[in-house]
Amino acid sequence: MDISTRQIRAFVAVAQLRSFTRAASLLHLSQPALTVQIHKLEALLAVRLLDRNSRTVELTRIGRELLPGFQRILRELDAVIVDTRALAQQKHGVVRIAALPSLAAGLLPELISKFHSARPGMSFVVKDVIASRVCASVLAEEVDLGITGGDDLADDLEVICRSRDQMLVIFPAQHPFSRRRRITLQDLAAQPLVLMDSETSVRAIVDAAFAGAGLVATPACEATYMMTAVGMVKAGLGVTVLPASAKEIKAEPSLKSRPIDDPSFERSIAVIKKKSRTLPPAAALFLGEIQAALA
Repeated sequence: MDISTRQIRAFVAVAQLRSFTRAASLLHLSQPALTVQIHKLEALLAVRLLDRNSRTVELTRIGRELLPGFQRILRELDAVIVDTRALAQQKHGVVRIAALPSLAAGLLPELISKFHSARPGMSFVVKDVIASRVCASVLAEEVDLGITGGDDLADDLEVICRSRDQMLVIFPAQHPFSRRRRITLQDLAAQPLVLMDSETSVRAIVDAAFAGAGLVATPACEATYMMTAVGMVKAGLGVTVLPASAKEIKAEPSLKSRPIDDPSFERSIAVIKKKSRTLPPAAALFLGEIQAALA
């Protein structure tokens, strides 16, 4: 059964106005064209919907029963059309992003606040997860955009832009490192280490840097979240390595940081999406804000 919205609109207009003449004018149709639409609908349904004579138009019993359902269909369809047009005009929409926790807390809040102030109809869903989950969320299309670390990404992911993030060693204010301007890898290796989980992008950088120097990064403690690592350092369990963009560094004034005198301690930041997928209008618009911030 191939009932068209044109046929439904024709029936609803006649039913509400009780006049073919007024309904034809409302729909910008000729009366014969309107009559054809009504006849087609009745033929498809195999019932008579309207009783018409030279002066009046009345709904049949079946017509009265079907009218509320047809009116609901048109309301829902019109609402979808309005919402879609609003999305296309970038007035409304949802931006879904998966990002490394350090970037979700450091980069995104100010960007989202600025974006939302200019476009209050937009909303956001932010997943703050480790690097492997960022990529998995983008591939599964749970999110539109991902902000992750590292260079080794799946073939099905498209890198839209890249940036760099320097790594810092974090330590208590009374630590001997506080008297040094820069810290070497050998200095770091001699300390008890509070390291991030093995699935994080930060840990991958630390492990690669140590391996390149013929060393093994052996943690005294491991943590999944940077705030946990900061708490462990504050408690005197060791020193840690975190990206300079991490808000957690500034959250604890009793800790200090220094750059590590080794080019390996730098994180690549990649903004990604799934290949061959068109970004929704809201996500495409917000992408411009991210690119400008990382430029």
